[in-house]
Amino acid sequence: MNKSLKKIWNVISSILVALVVILALLLVGARIVGLQVFTVLSGSMEPTYHTGSLIYVKKVDPYTITEGQPITFMLDENTVATHRVVGIVPDEEDPTVIRFRTKGDANEAEDGSLVHYKNVIGTPIFSIPYLGYVADYIQHPPGMYIAISAGAVLLLLVFIPDIFADDKEQEKKKKSSRRKKGAHAAAHKAAAVDAAPEEPAGESLTDEIRRKTDNLLTDDEVEAIRQTVEAGRFDKAAADALRQELIKREAERDAQ
Repeated sequence: MNKSLKKIWNVISSILVALVVILALLLVGARIVGLQVFTVLSGSMEPTYHTGSLIYVKKVDPYTITEGQPITFMLDENTVATHRVVGIVPDEEDPTVIRFRTKGDANEAEDGSLVHYKNVIGTPIFSIPYLGYVADYIQHPPGMYIAISAGAVLLLLVFIPDIFADDKEQEKKKKSSRRKKGAHAAAHKAAAVDAAPEEPAGESLTDEIRRKTDNLLTDDEVEAIRQTVEAGRFDKAAADALRQELIKREAERDAQ
């Protein structure tokens, strides 16, 4: 991946990760601070709370609720509603028991039954339009599975480029290390011919030169060095030149 594409991808992936984190905070983080989150499923509280909005409800003391406040309450065992308080009705036998008369802002009539104070969940403190559609979708199959899969793919797309980059960097280091080792080996081989070698028993001078230069020289080059050695002209300058040439050829061979 070239640098331009990598920069573009880093920007895109950063934005996607930020969106996921924000969504997680809005859906889960709110519960950590004691808020309950609900999706508005009807238009009974339009225009205060639009259908599909996500409302954040804070638990309150029912005795502190006043007329005009919206409240979120249990309408029955399976249904939660948010309507506005239009009246507070104390119990005739026990004044400590209160009930709330409620009405949707968009409804013409009041609700048919009073809300017992024990059924009050709390009061909405703010809402986010349309986010409820997203929350409701990802909390139930198949949206839940799609969200989990999308999150996993996003994590892979964010981290895979870095993993490949690390692998490439490691490979570069290995190649560099092999080149250095090859250069050192070639230097040692060249050092063996710094001075005119004495021909060991059973080995010709030509074979000795080939062996000490690790067969990096052509036959003509070996012959030329043999003649130089025998003529007594293989001095330090010639040895240095041969050493540099062997280092170069060793590195080229290792790089192949």
